[in-house]
Amino acid sequence: MTIEQEFEDIYFTCRDGLRLYGRHYRSQTPSQARPIVCLAGLTRNSRDFHAVALALSRGAVPRDVFTLDTRGRGLSDHDTDWKNYAVPIEMQDVIDFLTMLGLRNAGIVGTSRGGLITMVLAAVQPSLIGAVVLNDIGPVIEMEGLARIAGYVGRVPLAKSWSDATRIVRDLFHHDFPKMTDQDFEAVAHQLFNERKGKPARGYDPKLAKCLSVLDGPAPQLWPQFEAMKRVPVLVLRGANSDLLSEKTVEEMKQRHPRLKSLTVPDEGHAPLLRDAPTISAIASFFAETDEPRDGARYGTLSRSDFGHVSRLVSTSPRSTRRENSV
Repeated sequence: MTIEQEFEDIYFTCRDGLRLYGRHYRSQTPSQARPIVCLAGLTRNSRDFHAVALALSRGAVPRDVFTLDTRGRGLSDHDTDWKNYAVPIEMQDVIDFLTMLGLRNAGIVGTSRGGLITMVLAAVQPSLIGAVVLNDIGPVIEMEGLARIAGYVGRVPLAKSWSDATRIVRDLFHHDFPKMTDQDFEAVAHQLFNERKGKPARGYDPKLAKCLSVLDGPAPQLWPQFEAMKRVPVLVLRGANSDLLSEKTVEEMKQRHPRLKSLTVPDEGHAPLLRDAPTISAIASFFAETDEPRDGARYGTLSRSDFGHVSRLVSTSPRSTRRENSV
């Protein structure tokens, strides 16, 4: 169903000229808490984080939450060169976003592809990251899950109506998410698809399929990049039915990272939807426990006149009530 929620739209231009989209869920009260940046999965977007972003911005420890549609996803521009749909370039989009906002030492919630970006970011620009939630992703990607994803990316039919979109989501999710209701399927449909003239439209550039081929063999393991996060606390979420992140990998992550906690989300696969109360509560508690004393500039502060040439703020919507699809 639809409910009224508040967030601010952000449009900005990244370093190679693409216009990208993000959201700002402003803290309900003035806050010294660590701001959070949410990065979505391969074909997903900011809408995936609506429930958790709202909870974090209005919870017992309210904080600013920002979400980003990386290039080719959601409301961000598509890239004319599909080869730019690559983790290193998408990481640069994140750096531009953080620079534009003046953030450092931020909390990151990275779902799947967003988690891969986070691990690489930790190795390249460690000062930008202060705490991390990895949602169903680790340094090792299981081939079974990779093959499943490669089987539908760019091949999901264009829905003719929202009921058709809901059916498509049900077909994709029902096996690994057995507790999802019809309302859940409808809500996720509104997350997955864009909306144009009241009808569902593609939520990502289908050319993303070109950068995901199981014929290239297993994805490279990212243990060095993961270990670059040893300096910050990490919470790993794993869907109990996940075929992308194995229990074995989570156990090895615990052995290699002294400040890592893990949580298994029951009755969900890849990737947990971050919409249920227990999971949202675990994320909120993790960030509250890992906040650091604010010294006035601990998390970074830049004025809008000081963004420089790296990223340029194009526009933000006024703080106003907007319609958002959620359950």
